[in-house]
Amino acid sequence: MNNARLLISIIFLAIMAWLWAPYFMKQEQTVVKTDQAIATPDYTATGLRQRSYNDQGALSHSVYAEQMEMFEELGFTHFRKPEFTLYNDGERWRLTADEATLYNNNILILENNVIATNLLEGAMIEQVKAAAIQIDIDAQRMESEQSVELKGPDLLITGQGLKADINTEIVELIKHTRTVYYDQ
Repeated sequence: MNNARLLISIIFLAIMAWLWAPYFMKQEQTVVKTDQAIATPDYTATGLRQRSYNDQGALSHSVYAEQMEMFEELGFTHFRKPEFTLYNDGERWRLTADEATLYNNNILILENNVIATNLLEGAMIEQVKAAAIQIDIDAQRMESEQSVELKGPDLLITGQGLKADINTEIVELIKHTRTVYYDQ
């Protein structure tokens, strides 16, 4: 009987080893989370045309861009070749740049070849050029720490840094460099 028990035990152990072998031979799989997954846009649009409204239902701003990438988890939207138009009782300013980033708190940062064109007729400042401009869309304020160029119908002003209130049309140069008046 001892031989029979020994034989059954060996067969039992062999069957158990055969059944459990795949479990022990399986390599442990580890999930590696890459930073690329975070940097992948949630969605992309080309030829984007969009209008945004404020809390009172009035048109706040509109945008056209060659390409838009939305990074919802990171809280911003990136635009290539955007054209933003800011409104406040009608069209006020049209802003173009090579690229722009709009954050969830309605802060817009335009970079590279930024041109802000005043759409109000008869304005003293018709155009602002800078390497970068930051705009608070809700407060209707424009700021830049870069060198700026302000053009009007009869003048050209250059300086370093800018603060502008779009509502009141008050523009302040942080460091004035030069003003040129043209003859009429």
